[in-house]
This record gives sequence, structure tokens and C-alpha cells, in this order.
Amino acid sequence: MSSSPVLIVTGGSRGIGAAVCRLAAAAGYAVVVNYVNDVSAADQVVAAIEAEGGRATAVRGDVSREADVLGLFAQSDRLGALAGLVNNAGVVDRPARVDEIGFDRMRRMFDVNVLGSFLCAREAVKRLSTRHGGQGGTIVNLSSASAKIGAPGQYVDYAAAKGAIDSFTVGLAREVASEGVRVNAVRPGIIDTEIHASGGLPDRVAAIRDQLPMKREGTAEEVAHAVLWLLSDQASYVTGAILDVSGGRSVVP
Repeated sequence: MSSSPVLIVTGGSRGIGAAVCRLAAAAGYAVVVNYVNDVSAADQVVAAIEAEGGRATAVRGDVSREADVLGLFAQSDRLGALAGLVNNAGVVDRPARVDEIGFDRMRRMFDVNVLGSFLCAREAVKRLSTRHGGQGGTIVNLSSASAKIGAPGQYVDYAAAKGAIDSFTVGLAREVASEGVRVNAVRPGIIDTEIHASGGLPDRVAAIRDQLPMKREGTAEEVAHAVLWLLSDQASYVTGAILDVSGGRSVVP
């Protein structure tokens, strides 16, 4: 077992999740890099961490499946005491109006983006909360600027799911505040990751770059630094907060 504090990062094989894994390992965490399908990408994140002297392990699991979440946390338990969870796993889909969205897409959007975060947070609280004999810890949820702007004509279902994450963050934070568990969220804006391509808009960043207040997109590392701050003791009196990392973006171009 590791003597290092253990951090689970869901969706840790790419984008913001991978950046969080790398920074967390450099900060001294033993990192559980969760992934669903791309074992090669997850293994690359682990290899990069180990090359820098850090500790990490890749664990497959679909956060929308309860059995997979239970397995993810069981494997984490073998590494040592859980110190934190980053609910980063999420999906988007191709641009569509609400009246064009099928039920299967709706179900997937909420199963992964909302229920997955609930399931993982539930298992984390069971391990972190002093009510359950834990030593306390932190949970950071990944929201999105779309939760505030609604993403009309593109991803209203995704925006609604992330709005649920905002409410979940505030409610859970208050629920476990006296039990040694801090719960916060980061709300990224336009970040240069693979998620745009997976949503059918591989050129989205370039197309709207000049319309962004800072005239540039954000990087995964910039979001990851915000996540690491919320995980750290420097944020010891911060809970129920939702930190915008959006370069000032508040409207859809």
C-alpha cells in the first residue's frame, strides 16, 4: 500500500483529467487514472507520471455503471487511504436542438455527467467523512460555463447536466461540511481539448477564438491548476464554491 494520499481522477486518460493526474502526482498524490475504453492513453499518463518519479495506476471503469464505480473504489482502497476525488469524466454530443435530441442521447448525457458524479461522490464520502470513520478529504467536480449560458442550438442537454453538477456541488458541500469533507467545482470555458472533436466540432476553438474576451482558449493545465488549488490545504476554508476558469466568457458567440 502507498503511504501517499490517494486521489481518484475519473476520465483521467485525456484532456483536463490527464492534466490533473500529472499535476496531482507531482504534488505527491498516488493517482488512480480512471478510463473507459482507451487503455493506451491511460497507460501513457501513468508512464509519464512514473517517469517523473510519481505513483499512478490505471483503472478501467464506466462511471455510469454502479458496479464499475464500486470496482474502481475497491481497487483504489488497495493503494491506501483515499484523500480526494476529482469528478472529471464527462461526455458531450453533436450539436442539436432539444427537439432533435433522442432519448438514448439524453440518457447517456445524464447517466455519465450527473449520475456518474453522484455515484463516485457517494463512495468517496463513505471513505472520507468522519461520520464513516474517515479522516476527511476533498471532492472537486468539473462543471462547465455552459451551465450558466445554456448552450442553445448546440448542447442544451449537456448544459443542463452541468447545471445539475453546480447544484450537486453546493448541496453536497453543505451536507458534509461538518464531517471534514470539502466539495467544490471548477467551471471551465472554451478549453483546447479533444472534447470538441468528440462533439462533432473539431474546429470549434479556432472558429470562436477571436470572439472570446481574452482572444484565446484556455489550456487543460490552466484548469488543472485550479483543481489542484481546491484540493490543497491552501483552500482549507473553501467549500461549496464554483470557480470559473473561462477567460471571462459568459455568452455563447
